[in-house]
Amino acid sequence: LNRIKASGLKLRFCTNETQATREKFVKKLQGMGFDISVAEVTAPAPAACRILKEHSLRPQLLVHDDLVPEFAEIDKANPNCVVIGDAAENFTYANLNEAFRVLIGMEKPVLISLGRGRYYKETDGLKLDVGAYMKALEYACDVQAEVVGKPAKMFFESALAEMGVPPQQAIMIGDDIVNDVGGAQRCGMRALQVRTGKYRPCDENHPHVKPDAYVNNLAEAVDIILQQL
Repeated sequence: LNRIKASGLKLRFCTNETQATREKFVKKLQGMGFDISVAEVTAPAPAACRILKEHSLRPQLLVHDDLVPEFAEIDKANPNCVVIGDAAENFTYANLNEAFRVLIGMEKPVLISLGRGRYYKETDGLKLDVGAYMKALEYACDVQAEVVGKPAKMFFESALAEMGVPPQQAIMIGDDIVNDVGGAQRCGMRALQVRTGKYRPCDENHPHVKPDAYVNNLAEAVDIILQQL
C-alpha cells in the first residue's frame, strides 16, 4: 500500500464486509499495519443507506449485530423492505422466517442484499455468505434482490466516482473470480486475480470470467502495476 501511495496512484478499498462498521473494519486493518482510513473504504452498508433514504424505505434488518450502527439514522419502524447482509450466527430459521413474512406480506416486495457472495474464507475455513440466504428469500417470495456491493456495477462506479477516475484507468485486485474480477471487468476496468484468500485452482477454468492476469499475491500485483507506470 505504501508503495502504491508513494507512486501517486489513487487507491480505494472495495469491500463486501458486512460483519462490522467501516470504523471497526479499518481499525482491524490498521492493527495489521495497513495505512488506511475510513474515507478510502467503499462498503455496502453506507450505499444501502443512501438507497433507503432516497426511496423512503424502512428496513427490517437481517444483518450482523456489529453492522447495526451503520443504520443508526435510518427509520426502522413498520418495515416496508428487508436488508440482508452477512448475518453469520443471526441467520437462524426464526430470523429468516421473520424477513420472509415482511416480504411475502408486501404487494411489491423489496429485498436489498449487501452483496451476493456464495462463500468466503476465514482462518478456520470456508463459510457460507449472504448470497445463499438471499437466494432462499428470492425463491420463497418470488422476488429479485437489489444487490448493493460487489459485483454490482453501481458499487464499482461509486468507488471510481469517489476517486475521479474513469474505469479504463483503474485496476481491481481481488480473490473472488466472479464478484471482484468479473464485476470490475463488466464496468470496463481491468482486473487481477490473486492466488490467495478464497481463490481455488478451479477458478482458472471459469467459463465466463478471464482475469487480465493472475498474480501469486498482493506484492506481485503491486510490482506489475508499478512496472506499467
